[in-house]
Amino acid sequence: MMWIQKQKTCFQHHKPKHTQSIINVCIDPLSKPVLNCELFLNLRCVHRSFLINMDGKKLEYIGEEALKEIEKLTARADEVQNKILKEILTRNVETEYLNKYMKGSIDVSEFKRCIPVITYKNIYPYIQRIANNGEDSSLITGHPITEMLCSSGTSAGEPKLMPSIAEDLDRRTFLYNLIMPIMNQYIGGLDEGKAMFLYFVKAEMSTSSGLPARTVLTSYYKSKHFKCRAQDPYNDITSPDQAILCNDSNQSMYCQLLAGLVHRHQVLRLGAVFASALLRAISFLERKWVQLCNDIRSGQLDLMIKDPACRSSMLNILTSPDPRLADEIEDICSRPSWKGILCLLWPRAKYIEAVVTGSMSQYISALEYYSAGKLPLVCTMYASSECYFGVNLKPLSDPADVSFTLLPNMGYFEFIPLEENGTFITEVDEEEEEEEVPNDKLVDLVNVSLGCYYELVVTTFAGLYRYRIGDVLQVTGFHNRAPQFRFICRRNVVLSIDNDKTNEEDLHKSITIAKKLLEPYNALLLEYTSYADTSTVPGHYVLFWEIQYVDDSSISLDPKILEGCCIAVEEQLDYVYRRCRTYDKSVGPLEIRIVEQGTFEGLMDLCISQGGSINQYKTPRCIKCNTALKLLNSHVKASFFSPRDPCWIP
Repeated sequence: MMWIQKQKTCFQHHKPKHTQSIINVCIDPLSKPVLNCELFLNLRCVHRSFLINMDGKKLEYIGEEALKEIEKLTARADEVQNKILKEILTRNVETEYLNKYMKGSIDVSEFKRCIPVITYKNIYPYIQRIANNGEDSSLITGHPITEMLCSSGTSAGEPKLMPSIAEDLDRRTFLYNLIMPIMNQYIGGLDEGKAMFLYFVKAEMSTSSGLPARTVLTSYYKSKHFKCRAQDPYNDITSPDQAILCNDSNQSMYCQLLAGLVHRHQVLRLGAVFASALLRAISFLERKWVQLCNDIRSGQLDLMIKDPACRSSMLNILTSPDPRLADEIEDICSRPSWKGILCLLWPRAKYIEAVVTGSMSQYISALEYYSAGKLPLVCTMYASSECYFGVNLKPLSDPADVSFTLLPNMGYFEFIPLEENGTFITEVDEEEEEEEVPNDKLVDLVNVSLGCYYELVVTTFAGLYRYRIGDVLQVTGFHNRAPQFRFICRRNVVLSIDNDKTNEEDLHKSITIAKKLLEPYNALLLEYTSYADTSTVPGHYVLFWEIQYVDDSSISLDPKILEGCCIAVEEQLDYVYRRCRTYDKSVGPLEIRIVEQGTFEGLMDLCISQGGSINQYKTPRCIKCNTALKLLNSHVKASFFSPRDPCWIP
């Protein structure tokens, strides 16, 4: 998404004074005046005249024009990338961060030689100065930072805050606008009905300096880009905006499902951002379908919905009693098996759209069960809080084969070469690998090699420079000159159910604290491993513990002691995990399963029998092999769950 500084400056010098104030309202979420949507849509075209492609055209692409732009961008990926980096350096040259290393230079080779490869802890002091101390955005970017986007939690237990500027919303919208033109190549008639997409916001906070702090999706749904979007038959969703924007997830879920059921014969697409969210919706439907049917039958919204905006919006959907529709839904939901329930409730649905790659792949079997394997699982795009990256040009491919084409106008991309197991090819001490990566070892976007593994590094207009995203990707091919990547995993993530991401180090620290509760009873934790159990909704963490008693091997611990160990582990896990457990309720109580003596020796024997080396064997800290899981479960003596939610303070 090429910005041309000269054109922007020219516009600023010649625009009428009243246009400046209106544009400030348009793009600055901190502005107090309220802008009506019609005015926003008109002025957004003015604002977007800054957002041009490499041929000087506006990025207002639909249909064939969108596909043509993808071809242009990918055919000249190297040229686009160079222009992006030069523009970032030109605009941000006077920032404190770049000045520290480049002394006012905007030379690309100087950037690659001098700017270090960093992780969050390196940029954190600058974020804190802006977010908490109220210092100027010019510490890291040449544009006003309009909000901080909450990303995954750190091991210190706090959410990461990612800087975002006004134009970032245009980049995200640009990527969203590519999805339907791509889908229309594979599935026709998507403009002849509705999409039941379940979208949710999270309650936002403010930093000490007054900047909004919220998730990237909450930012988008609350923006004029979403709320003032033009009517589009290809993006006609069943959920009222007021239901999507409701901070109470239960009320939001209820209203969105109700709207989807009312329009069940018009729905052509089903989905949520993440597969886990769609499965939570199915679980919610299992508990609430009787109430939902009552609402449809009576034409009256259940009194549990107290949010005024939700109630008002649903009046336009529940316009009159519809006992016939209620009976249809009741007949389907009252069946003893819910296999294929999605196809029965929404018989015209053509596919399910949700993230099913990475840790979300564990939910594929459940989605296939609820759709009876009749609906393709479509993963359309690759994005994060730090940057939106690319799109899936073959959306009907099997989830295991999904590859994303990185669009070279979304940011400046570099790659750290990795071994297949995710370790560095370069000579970096494994104990220090999070500390420093040699600058000259990074590979440019167009120079990656087919079949090789890399960690993604990004430089953005908003103030991230050579920032390690933490994603391990494999090159699967090229579209023109732009590489296509398969998402492999997050580096060092052991467990994940929803938005939570727990790495081996954090898990070990948590268990180290919890196992001290055993010591007064002469009990020692001999070995442990973990497993993300998604057989129920919500899923939960399972720990397999083998305990050795110092004195009497026949003694058994009081269940309350082991329940205390469960909550002790949870209390030590990070901010995002505790939020998912306590506030979002998207992760269930942690479980400890006590296994018989010798179980972990049996696990070692199993691994060695499958080709492992006894000299190099290490107990796997997360079980992903069904055979190993079956072995562990066959030796479980007892299981215990956390008796309460862990502490979480917004």
